Amino acid sequence: MEKFKFYKYSGHGNDFVIIDNWNNVVAEGDLAKVTKLICRPKYGVGADGTVFITAGPDEVDFAVRFFNSDGSEADMCGNASRCSAHLAHLVSIAPASMSIKTKAGVLEATVTDATVSVMLPRIGKPEGAARVETDGYSQTYYRINTGVSHAVAWVDDLDDLNVVKYGRAVRRHASFNPEGTNVDFVKVLSENTLAVRTYERGVEDETLACGTGVTAAALLAASQKLVTATSITVKTRGGEDLTVRYEGPAEAPTKVFLEGPVRFTFSGQVEPDIFRK
Repeated sequence: MEKFKFYKYSGHGNDFVIIDNWNNVVAEGDLAKVTKLICRPKYGVGADGTVFITAGPDEVDFAVRFFNSDGSEADMCGNASRCSAHLAHLVSIAPASMSIKTKAGVLEATVTDATVSVMLPRIGKPEGAARVETDGYSQTYYRINTGVSHAVAWVDDLDDLNVVKYGRAVRRHASFNPEGTNVDFVKVLSENTLAVRTYERGVEDETLACGTGVTAAALLAASQKLVTATSITVKTRGGEDLTVRYEGPAEAPTKVFLEGPVRFTFSGQVEPDIFRK
């Protein structure tokens, strides 16, 4: 494998290695393998996932491919979309207002300094609920697709909850077959504020933030009248707030926006030794 440049970004502690793959420096058949090696802690760069920026059809500025750290591909990732939009503008791939093709559809993004807002594609309607009991912990999980599948539970105690233990069990529960689901535990703090912790499918661990999970929590909370605002502040484990805004009815919004700061932490060059197992 030849050397190539990478960019490391963080969206509220949800971290990604982004690769400008416009000229196919990483071949199609190697995307998953490269992801798993780059995302390895201690041996690689370390990250929750990778983003490959590629050329898209004429009607968009560029396209992206999202891969989780286990090498599985995701149709959509909210924080990775925001990070890739910031990088694309930084390196002059796209203007400050841009359109991006993802496997979940086309999203619109706007970059203002270190803050990035994306209008998300294809938000599904709430899909009903499933009651799941694991190790004596019983919860109702509400299902929604915000580009990827999420199961959302309302909880009173978020700080002491074993998110990894229960998230892992629910992620693979029969109620969410065949692909499994991301799992979000949410506490309602006020009429316009939530706190969210997420177990991410593909990372197979709790992440410090999840853009599609935050969106899922906000829209379900609004549709169930647990919050009354159309602009919802969501506190993440990464210590920073994300904002979800929507237009139209919460059960079937016409537009949904996810916005917040991103951090460009460093860039570097991948050397061949990173691919040694």
